Amino acid sequence: MSTSTPTTVPTSATSAAPAARRSVTVLGLGPMGRALAGAFLAAGLRTTVWNRTPGRADALVERGAAGAGTPQEAVAAGDLTVVCVVNYGAVAAVLRRPEVTDALRGRTVVVLTAGTPDEARATADWAAAHGIRHLDGAIMTPTTTIGTPDAVFLHSGPAELYEEHKPVLDALGGTHTHLGEDIGRAAAHDIALLDVFWTAMAGYAHAVALARAEGITARELAPFAQGIGAILPPIFAQTAEEADRGTYSGEGNPLTSAASAMAHIVRASEAHGIDTGVLRAAEGLAHRAIGQGHGADGFIRIAELLGRG
Repeated sequence: MSTSTPTTVPTSATSAAPAARRSVTVLGLGPMGRALAGAFLAAGLRTTVWNRTPGRADALVERGAAGAGTPQEAVAAGDLTVVCVVNYGAVAAVLRRPEVTDALRGRTVVVLTAGTPDEARATADWAAAHGIRHLDGAIMTPTTTIGTPDAVFLHSGPAELYEEHKPVLDALGGTHTHLGEDIGRAAAHDIALLDVFWTAMAGYAHAVALARAEGITARELAPFAQGIGAILPPIFAQTAEEADRGTYSGEGNPLTSAASAMAHIVRASEAHGIDTGVLRAAEGLAHRAIGQGHGADGFIRIAELLGRG
């Protein structure tokens, strides 16, 4: 497994120029797949598209894409195949058809499909066994950012293969970061970052429910919630350093204070009949750490507790 420093590559005019002489295939035309194909078309690439459900390609074909009747026809038309479907089960259902596998031999496939690191590694093993070159990736921004400077992509797999296809990938806009040779690193970053996002969204949904119960509208709460969000980035940076060092400083906000604050939220929520399962789980972790003698530590101490299972 590589632990090399990630390489971030912004889109540039020089890297985009060779892309116009290349061809790319997009398999999967959900909202994100259509956005990817649209960005390739806008960059001047010869783009072939395929989707299991008929009709999804019509608008792209009107813009100049070639619509393939079968996935094997699609992959045979492109120098690079990008797969963006719902999950790795769908990736396997498309790519592991014998006729598609045969068409992919000697070619490169980039999987931009959400899944687990082990699923990415299993796909890489399958690809290697069939003479298919493979990169994995994660899209960290919504469809509206694709083809713009705001898009963010993470990639993992062989560095030379990534560099070879970077001019085409750059056509998708934004920044592209190669995270290392281990094919599972992009998916590992993806699930960890989605953990942050969905846990935060669950907390916000709970806060909206609690605020409404107290006669506060979501619109009234939102500006103050945004203020809470704004203080998180420096906290993430500081606690990351502490977590890596194993110091877990609780100066200014020890676990004992955090547990007390969470207890207030639990009582207020339950008084209104609001479910507190998620918050009680967090409170329970805090009390477990306190019970182990870490009450003076910061909240990030529970990462070590969680890691022990």
